[in-house]
Amino acid sequence: MGTGAITGYIDAAQLALYAFWIFFFGLVIYLQREGQREGYPLESDHPGGPKNELFPSPEPKTFLLHDGRSVTVPRLETEFTGNAVLSGGANSPLEPTGNPLLAGVGPGAYSNREDIAEHTFEGLPAIVPLRVETTFSLALQDPEPRGMPVKGADGVIAGTVSDVWVDRAEVVLRYIEVELSKELGGRRVLLPINYARIQANRGLKWMDVMFAPLRPGQNHCPSGEVIVQSIMGHQFADVPATKSADQITKLEEDKITAYYSAGILYANAHRQEPLI
Repeated sequence: MGTGAITGYIDAAQLALYAFWIFFFGLVIYLQREGQREGYPLESDHPGGPKNELFPSPEPKTFLLHDGRSVTVPRLETEFTGNAVLSGGANSPLEPTGNPLLAGVGPGAYSNREDIAEHTFEGLPAIVPLRVETTFSLALQDPEPRGMPVKGADGVIAGTVSDVWVDRAEVVLRYIEVELSKELGGRRVLLPINYARIQANRGLKWMDVMFAPLRPGQNHCPSGEVIVQSIMGHQFADVPATKSADQITKLEEDKITAYYSAGILYANAHRQEPLI
């Protein structure tokens, strides 16, 4: 019998190895269950359908957030509220009904996030227009979008850029604020910067830039246009609104971004046809 052997077949090293295997297996199960606190329990696309969960969800746990609120997870999420029906039998894709840009399916799907604004570490609303965050300004080397017309993919002018919204935490532009034409209702809507192409007028002479009169809040004379390829000009009228003129909530962000994303496929019938 060798050194450290407990019997003729088991020794201390073997016991340590078995103990590690048991510990590691238990750790994997624990981490997997803890990872099911967001987005669980799973819901089937069909009423009464299978949930396809490998491990059961963990017991609810309450977390205290930095702003004094608390959240208990896992929790039952809000049900799907999109306007869509199954295009065929079971497991068939969803087909939007009504305005496909607002259906909440396909490229226009979004999460039901909290209907509160994102905040910075200092407790300030993170995303605000420049008229609120006056310590920020646009770089002189960049085009000045304020005052530029905004065109849809069909070339129709939807409105004019009235302001830009910045992220105080990340120090980047997040949205372009568009004042719609009277024909589209005249309200102000937000355009995510990712879906906008700010095209400056390269034919503008340097003397026009140096000596043109500036409007309040602008750092140089605007010349050019903002082009949006994801939606048509008239479709700006249905962009989801924000409750506040100077703030945007997490839920509003997802809905607005989803609207423009849906346009990539649903803005017109031709975009839904195969490429080949």
